[in-house]
Order: sequence, then C-alpha cells, then structure tokens
Amino acid sequence: MPEVPPSDPTSSDQTPPERTLAGRTVLMSGGSRGIGLAVALRAARDGANVVLLAKTATPQPKLPGTIYSAAEQIEAVGGKALPIVGDVREEADVTRAVEEAVARFGGIDIVVNNASAIELSPTRELPMKRYDLMQDINCRGTFLLSKTAIPHLERGTNSHILTMSPPIDLDPRWVGPHTGYTIAKYGMSLCTLGLAAELAGVGVAANSLWPRTPIVTAAITNLAALGEDRADTARTVDIMADAAHAILTRDSRSCTGNFFLDDAVLMEEGVTDFAKYRQAEREEDLRLDLFVSERLVRS
Repeated sequence: MPEVPPSDPTSSDQTPPERTLAGRTVLMSGGSRGIGLAVALRAARDGANVVLLAKTATPQPKLPGTIYSAAEQIEAVGGKALPIVGDVREEADVTRAVEEAVARFGGIDIVVNNASAIELSPTRELPMKRYDLMQDINCRGTFLLSKTAIPHLERGTNSHILTMSPPIDLDPRWVGPHTGYTIAKYGMSLCTLGLAAELAGVGVAANSLWPRTPIVTAAITNLAALGEDRADTARTVDIMADAAHAILTRDSRSCTGNFFLDDAVLMEEGVTDFAKYRQAEREEDLRLDLFVSERLVRS
C-alpha cells in the first residue's frame, strides 16, 4: 500500500474550495446527540444536507435526544435533514442509507464516521459481547459506511471521509488498560490511513479527528469509569464541530491522511482564544483525553 504522508492543509495546486458546506450532502453514522449532533448542526448552519443513520428512534432515560429530534434541530438552523433509522453494523441498513441519501439529495459529498461504542474494562473483565459490539460499530461500521459511499464520493464535490478516531500511539499505556477498546478505535484510524492511500488518486480525502481534552457529552457523563469530575476538566462539543467544519471545507486533494487534534486544527485556522470551548474553569484545569500524550504548547 503506498504511503500517504500527512498533508499540508494550507497548500494546494488547485483552486481551494469555498469554505462552506452549503448545498453539500453529509452522511453520518450516529448524530442524534453529542459530538455527532454538534458536527451536524455546524454543517446545517451553512445550509448542508445532513443524512443521519442511527438506531435512536425513541428517547432513552439517560441519553436524551433521538434521530428525529436531531433532524428537527438541523432543519431549524437552516439545513435539510434525512433521518434514517438503522444500524451501521448491518450491511442492508448502510446500503439503504446510501441509496436514500442519493435519491433525496442527488449524491454524497461527505461521510462522517461518528458512531462508536466504548467499554474501558481490562481484558479479563471485558465480556466478549461488549468486545464484539465495539469491533462491529467502531471498526466494521467505519469500513462499511465508507466502502458503500465511495462510488458516490468519487462523483461528489470536494469529497471527504472524516472519522472520529485517535492518532495511533503504540505506547503501552494506551493499550494495556483497555486493550479491547484500543483495538476497536485504532481499527477506525487504520481505516483512515488505508482509505487516504487508496483514494488519493480520485481526490477523496480521508482524515481522523480526535479531541485533545475530554469532551462533555451525556454518554461520557454516564460513564462512571471515566470519573465524575470529567466535566470540570473538559471542553464542549463545539470545539469538535468547528474543527470538523474546518477540515471538511479544506481541499480534499491536499488535506488527506491526517490524524488531527481539535485545537490544533483551529490554531491552523487562526483561532487564538479557546475560552468559549472550555467547560473547565481555567485552561490549566483541562486534562488530556485518551490517546493524547502531549499538551499543546502555546507560543
């Protein structure tokens, strides 16, 4: 497989695309809440078409929001929404989502692999049912949704695949404590690496995006294993939404094969004040998220 070095997002031998997602069609796995919904709403504010493939047809007690309430929010801020109830693990559901997206909006320009399952138990304590769930949603779902959409992305406008997965760091501290989860998330990242190489010749970008700090979402708040004080050391979903928007409006032929961190993307865009994204009281209270080894050094 040919190597695809991380690209320079500021350079291109072609005319850069307009920095807007207006009129473009985004197909996302998940998206009924949390980071996925924030990314969808940011695209919708430009006037994008957003297709959501998710299972959440009815509200859950601890996880507010459904695919239908997300669609209402997308429409309310100026986008067009197509909610599709389905499971990213099921090939028939993914095929149906792609077909309905194309039938409704005429094509697909962007795929966002957002759906993910998390279980941080060590190997001896991890039920195989949970292991299989993480593999099926995280790695297989990313591969399946991307694969199925490729023929349409090749015909799309400034086409991108964006996967919510971390940089691959083989430091044992990221593997040893939760081997099953790490395998599943790194599988998503390997999809980015492989797709960037495979699709470079047809102008379809593949990148990953990961938060430098914890991000406050209902799903994470409910995970007692990650600590009750997580919100006090975290940022809001808006930083991921703005970073995703910045990536998805870059030139797909020059911006591919990258493992981006949210604040680093925004610094490249000229952002210098991150206070509005902070859930923590002070910048120094922020802590690093899983799979992130170094703090951002500010000049």
